[in-house]
Amino acid sequence: MKAPAKAAPKDGARAEAKPGTRERIVRATSRLLQRQGYEGTGIKQISREAEATLGSVYHFFPGGKQELAAEAIRHGDEEFAVMLHAGLGSSPDLGEAMTACTRLLATELRASDWQDGCPITSTALETIGRVPVIEEAVAEAFAHWRAVVTERLLAAGIGEQDARELAGTVISTLEGAELAAQVARSEEPLLVTGKHLARLLTAYADDRA
Repeated sequence: MKAPAKAAPKDGARAEAKPGTRERIVRATSRLLQRQGYEGTGIKQISREAEATLGSVYHFFPGGKQELAAEAIRHGDEEFAVMLHAGLGSSPDLGEAMTACTRLLATELRASDWQDGCPITSTALETIGRVPVIEEAVAEAFAHWRAVVTERLLAAGIGEQDARELAGTVISTLEGAELAAQVARSEEPLLVTGKHLARLLTAYADDRA
């Protein structure tokens, strides 16, 4: 259903409102964690990047850096899920949808000058076994992404067990391809991965036809 049109902004207000302080803090944290990792990112830098005071940061996140990092991971989770939905929903043909997904990832990665890969990997690796609240957010993110892919595979007629296992393969493969693309500063690892994942998924879908 198409959303109802919004009333025109008054008094010269912008059509799109500037993000609120909390949202700016979360976005800045997500971006910094992607590029610098958990240990390399400090609260003071986050406040500067978000154009927010330290008091504001602690007002919204009294649990400090751990709480903020967990929320930033949830933000990255949603961003990546939106991209997955966009790519996988772009075509009724499963193979074409899979390659569209990797093209989207490649385009976004190139636009960030190869800096913004997976939104949670660096933080996850640096905090394994040490920060339960972050581990939980990371586990939820991966489960969410697998669920998005599983839903698309089920819609293509692939059986439930195969769909769940293939979804895990897709997410793991995309993670590795993103890292390879960053290191090579090239879209090729993602585009090649998309081509072969498309063949794999199409083969399973054809077997069920």
